[in-house]
Amino acid sequence: MNVSVFTIGRFHHFDLARQILRLRHRLALFTSNPRSRVDADLRPWASTHPILRIPFAVGGRMGMAAHLYWLDELLLKDLARWLARSLDLGWTDVFHALDGVGPVAGRGVKDAGKLWICDRGCSHIVSQREILFDEYKIWNVPPPQFAPDRVERCVAEYEEAHAVTVPSQFARRSFLAQGIAAERVFVTPYGVNLKEFHPAPKQDQVFRVIYVGQITVRKGIGYLLQAVEPLVSKQQCELWLVGEIDERMRPLLDRYKGVFTYKGVSARTELWKLYSQASVLVLASVEEGLALVQAQAMACGLPVIATTNTGAEDLFTDSVEGFIVPIRSPEAIREKIEWMMDNSAMRDQMATAALARVKQLGGWDTYGDHVDSIYRELLSRHNMQFHEAS
Repeated sequence: MNVSVFTIGRFHHFDLARQILRLRHRLALFTSNPRSRVDADLRPWASTHPILRIPFAVGGRMGMAAHLYWLDELLLKDLARWLARSLDLGWTDVFHALDGVGPVAGRGVKDAGKLWICDRGCSHIVSQREILFDEYKIWNVPPPQFAPDRVERCVAEYEEAHAVTVPSQFARRSFLAQGIAAERVFVTPYGVNLKEFHPAPKQDQVFRVIYVGQITVRKGIGYLLQAVEPLVSKQQCELWLVGEIDERMRPLLDRYKGVFTYKGVSARTELWKLYSQASVLVLASVEEGLALVQAQAMACGLPVIATTNTGAEDLFTDSVEGFIVPIRSPEAIREKIEWMMDNSAMRDQMATAALARVKQLGGWDTYGDHVDSIYRELLSRHNMQFHEAS
C-alpha cells in the first residue's frame, strides 16, 4: 500500500516510516524538520517544509519556547496549507498524520475515498488542557496556552478521521471520556531500538535516581524533587536530571538547588551511558501518552517508578519490572525508592525483569507489525463501507 506520513518533528514517526519501508509498503514522509535533520536513510522519501520550524526551534533552545506560542500557531497553520498542497491524493492509500495542523488535508483524503488516521501522542487535548490547567495552578506557574482555534482543529481531527492511534491505555481512556467511539481508537505502544539502548557496567555503588525528558510542570518535576529531597539530604541517594529546562521552572529548581545534578541535554545516541550509571528511572508526570524513556531505561537494565499517567501499564507490570504510583504523590515515589534502597537484591531482580520485558516487547518491529495490522483492518472496513455506499 502507499502510506503518506506527516509529522512536525521526528517523534516516533521516523521509526514508523522505517517500519513502513520494512514491510515493503511505499512511503511519502512529510515533516517540518529541515532536510539536514531528517535521518539519512529516510531522506529519499522525505518532503520538508522548515521555513517557520527553524526560528521556532532556535527560540526554544534559547529558553523562549513559552513565549513563542504565536509562532507555533503560525507554523501549524502554514504546515496545514503546505500539506494540503503537497499530498498526492491519487497516490495515497493511507494518510497517517500527527494531530495539530487541522483537518484540511484529511478531509481531502476522505473526499478521495482514502483512509485517514489521526495520530495523537498523548491524551485528548481537552483532557490534557484540564489536567495541565489544574497542575500549573498548583505550582503557581503561568499555564500553557491552548488557543480555542487549536483545540477546535484537534477535536475536528479526532472526530472526522477514520481512526485515532494513541500510544497507551491511559491516552485511549481520555478519548473515550470525551465521547470518541471505542472502535475508532487504537492503542499502538511505541518500541525501542535495542541496539541503541543496552546495559553497561555501573561504575560506582551510589544509588542514583535518574530523570530524562523535558523539565516542566507537566512532567511532575516538583513532585520528584519533593520525593528525593529527604533522601539526598541524608546522602542516601543522588538525583540526575537530563533534558531541556522550561524557563518557567527556574524558580522551583533554584529552591531545590543541591538536591539534583543537572546533566544537560543529551543526544539520544548517548543516553544509554547515563541510564547505565543509574539505579532507577523515575517519572512523576501528570499527563503524557507513553514516555519513550521508560522503554529506553528498561533496555539499559533499569527498573522504573512511574505514575499512572505515563502509559507505564502498557510497558510493565506493577511490582515486577518497577512500580506504578498515583500522580501528585511524592510520598508514594519516596516509599518505592526507599524500598529499592532497602532491598537491593529485589531491585536487581526488577532490573533483570525490566530488560527481559523490553526484549519481549520486540522493539520497533512489533510496533510496525501492529500498525500494519491496523491499516489492513481499517482498509478492509473502509472499503466495505465505501462499496456499500456506492
